[in-house]
Amino acid sequence: MKAENFLPDDYRPAEDEPFMNDRQLEYFRRKLLNWKTELLDQSAETLDNLGESARNVPDIADRASEETDRALELRTRDRQRKLIGKIDAALRRIDNGEYGYCEMSGEPISLKRLDARPIAIMTLESQERHERRERVHRDD
Repeated sequence: MKAENFLPDDYRPAEDEPFMNDRQLEYFRRKLLNWKTELLDQSAETLDNLGESARNVPDIADRASEETDRALELRTRDRQRKLIGKIDAALRRIDNGEYGYCEMSGEPISLKRLDARPIAIMTLESQERHERRERVHRDD
């Protein structure tokens, strides 16, 4: 029986079950797919809004405000586009059996961290080390 057939709607991964079992993998797959769907829906909304707002506003201040809003919206959508790429990568890791394990240390990533940030690729400790190294090299 596949995980999607027996995963209850109120299921939450627990520390006392085997790490990255079928139920946990299905839980995170659904979470990632739902997140991706939300982002794609928001992107479609943005395209509709941009099409509607592409009107000639005679007042310079109103036009500047509208352009600023449009630029902010496009920057937000660009960040979300990159996030969708990370979601797709996480879904591939689920399919490859690599999901939930740190790319640096190979250790399991905590379920709490994955639940909060399902695209995480490092344990909290590895992420902190990575950020410290990044800061040191940036200061050089």
